Amino acid sequence: MIANHILSIAIWSPIFFGILLLILNKKISIRKINYVALFGALVSFIVTIPIYKNFNTTLSTFQFQEFHHWITPFNINYHLGVDGFSVPLILLTSFMTIMVILISYQSQKLKSASYYSAFLIMSGLMIGVFCALDSILYYIFWEAMLIPMFLIIGIWGGPNRIYATIKFFLYTVLGSLLMLIAFLYLYFKSGTFSIIDYYYLPISLEAQILIFLAFFMAFAVKIPMWPLHTWLPDAHVQAPTGGSVILAAIMLKLGGYSFIRFAMPISPDATLLLKPLMILLSLIAIVYIALVALIQKDMKKLIAYSSISHMGFVTLGLFLISPLAVEGAYIQMISHGFISAAMFICVGILYDQTHTREIKKYGGVINKMPLFTAFAVFFAMANAGLPGTSGFVGEFMVILGSMKENFWIAFTAATTLILGAAYSLWLIKRVFYGDIGNAVIAKLSDINSREFLILGSLASLIIFVGVYPKIISDITNSSVLQFIELVSFSKVEML
Repeated sequence: MIANHILSIAIWSPIFFGILLLILNKKISIRKINYVALFGALVSFIVTIPIYKNFNTTLSTFQFQEFHHWITPFNINYHLGVDGFSVPLILLTSFMTIMVILISYQSQKLKSASYYSAFLIMSGLMIGVFCALDSILYYIFWEAMLIPMFLIIGIWGGPNRIYATIKFFLYTVLGSLLMLIAFLYLYFKSGTFSIIDYYYLPISLEAQILIFLAFFMAFAVKIPMWPLHTWLPDAHVQAPTGGSVILAAIMLKLGGYSFIRFAMPISPDATLLLKPLMILLSLIAIVYIALVALIQKDMKKLIAYSSISHMGFVTLGLFLISPLAVEGAYIQMISHGFISAAMFICVGILYDQTHTREIKKYGGVINKMPLFTAFAVFFAMANAGLPGTSGFVGEFMVILGSMKENFWIAFTAATTLILGAAYSLWLIKRVFYGDIGNAVIAKLSDINSREFLILGSLASLIIFVGVYPKIISDITNSSVLQFIELVSFSKVEML
């Protein structure tokens, strides 16, 4: 019985614990709130493990499906299911929620029950996005998850949090409204909100282009692609450490996942027509945003721009529409989830002791925090694509896929290996090496056992995926081939 509802349990268990924390708020001590939040996150992660263990990697169809009639007059149903693209992202979401709660144990004392509740509820809603097979159900999860992040930045963020929150909300909501219009068009054409039915729905080229552009506005903002990226650095700088971690590790991946799930297979002819434009936008993000990262004075902004550049590899790989490149793009999504989260956590650990993120106010951190520096340098190298780390695998596969398409695409994309090393090494040199910069740095203390556990776990996963990416590719392989088949199938000829 439980196996038949495993996806619902994965979605609603973190939401349940999030609501429980709100009920317990002010009734128990902060210490007990921490324990309840961590217990809820651990339970929510444990219930996602059977999805991975029992997933049949040889099938390209959706598995663990749940179907219940919901709003019958409009044919809206509670329909869930997962394929190879969903499962690793579900595990990543539940795992990173644990990391966020652990890293916030000492730094977050203001309204801690509400803070943890927001992350747990958001975790369940994001898992819902990865499981939904009804477009309205997907849309509800997609929009609802913005509310906890809106509150996280708006309540627990930095001095300019209101500006960053409003900018984040406007960018994401405006794009989502266009996506809703596309869903309504598909509904009136097919009579259903089923995502699976949309894959085989005949659509004219003109309609496909409009549908693709509507989806593009919603998903490109979320990734974010150039030139719709300007909200992300502001959101990262103002968000608390946990907010930055979830933004980078999970929320950016929702855009890439949704291109795979909606925009490309639903409008394949438009995808092929607009492919050169999408590749161009991806290359601009990879190169130009990496150059922007080089001149940043704030550590969080530098990492935020770095994220945009690395996510350019995701869209580049997807729109090359070859098995190697799509596989690489997906591995890059998972890898970026670990690496970017780790780097934001490192910035958060420093900020908790120094209360500044300005690079010029650091120097010589290694003298006081040698263990922490070892982790920080490793994560920076992984971010730059060091072989043996997960940061290398996805980018290398996308570059190889690009080479088969066009040498100059591969050459342009490969420049990020140089630029990534440049801004990563420049950051490390200024912050960690040299003489102790000032009296604040002189008072720093190295990481404790809790922080070591967090950073050690992320470092282990980055190495593991770097030397054994097969653990991801085995899950996604059948779904990648199915995705290529759908995108290569012309709907115009069906008319």
